[in-house]
Amino acid sequence: MSTLPTLTPPLRHLLAYGALGLPLAMAALPVYVHVPRLYAEAAGMSLSLLGALLLAARLLDAGIDPLLGGWSDRTPSRRRLIGIALPCLALGMLALLHPPAVAAPLWLLASLMCTYFGFSLASVAYQAWGAELGRDGGERTRLTASREGFGLLGVVIAAALPGLLSNDLAQGLSGLAQIFPLLLLLLASWTFLGAPPSVARPRANGNFFGDLRAVLDDRRFRRLLTVFVVNGIAAALPATLVLFFVADVLQAEAWSGAFLALYFVSGVAFLPLWVVLARRFGRVASWVASMFVAIASFVWAWGLGAGDVWPFAVVCLLSGAALGADLTLPAALLADISEQPATDKQKESQPAQAGAYFGWWNLVAKLNLALAAGLSLPLLDLVGYQPGVDEATRGLAAVYCLLPLFFKTTAAVLAWRWRKTLEVC
Repeated sequence: MSTLPTLTPPLRHLLAYGALGLPLAMAALPVYVHVPRLYAEAAGMSLSLLGALLLAARLLDAGIDPLLGGWSDRTPSRRRLIGIALPCLALGMLALLHPPAVAAPLWLLASLMCTYFGFSLASVAYQAWGAELGRDGGERTRLTASREGFGLLGVVIAAALPGLLSNDLAQGLSGLAQIFPLLLLLLASWTFLGAPPSVARPRANGNFFGDLRAVLDDRRFRRLLTVFVVNGIAAALPATLVLFFVADVLQAEAWSGAFLALYFVSGVAFLPLWVVLARRFGRVASWVASMFVAIASFVWAWGLGAGDVWPFAVVCLLSGAALGADLTLPAALLADISEQPATDKQKESQPAQAGAYFGWWNLVAKLNLALAAGLSLPLLDLVGYQPGVDEATRGLAAVYCLLPLFFKTTAAVLAWRWRKTLEVC
């Protein structure tokens, strides 16, 4: 049984490092959830053109993550890269959430690319910086938990704020876009001023694409990435289908917002528990335990039907609790892999490589979302589901509940089988 070392960074350093995760997560939610509807309604764009532009931008965004990671490894200061990225993110969000009356397609594409560039560069450099800040596996787990905890709070704020600012979607998103740069400036300043400096490391100076390929040659990374992909599909499938399930199986569409809020709040609340369990039993064992919590929630959901609001709240509570582990523990394992097998004496002379690892990781995370949608929506059509038709809800329930069971179980088996490889320190 693997347990984590007991080095504990001061709470002020943990909070300072994690603070930037809040606005970064805030930026992600409107782009994926609100932008399609905003441009369809406010700018009158056709759904076909809108879908093509969003798909092209997302594929390009995912594809550049490893390149940004390699660039990050070759830059003297990851903070400097984050400083370059954040103004692009703020400007892109302001433009993206204020669609013009004319030339909307060109505006959408340009503002998306500006937003994606800023978000992706900041995220990769930020994650790699966290890997270098941690002196051991325990520190990296707590730093990752802080970052992801702030990120979950950011998702909750981004989901609630437009509706609190205005009953009109366009006006609410406009208000969010105007608040966002100030919040980004305040929390980024907290991170830059309050987080401890990382160990000075020589920059990567080998062949750029050779170094990116070398990361994929790391067997530990390939195995962790395999578990991450399978588990990620299991998590993304219900995320894609939850609104359909709530509306047509539970017939409780009015509760959709409350269910989502409970899910994310549960993720934040249970984060400290996973950190404690990881310290006691090891991160892989704790991650596998969280997978079985999620499996229990899917089994529970399979038996639900119309009007089962409170039982589904239990599903949201359990699956949200598992979310906290999914966000924290695999990323902490990756942070260790990116810093190992260097010993303490070797660490200062080992070239930086965490950016390349997190670049590939983020590419796969983004493709997972696309894969889940590409898998689940055609399956719904195959089983005869039609929104609003009561007779077709059994197929929806099967795809929502049973398919994640298969992927979660597979991920748990693989993680346990490879536990000695994945838990590197």
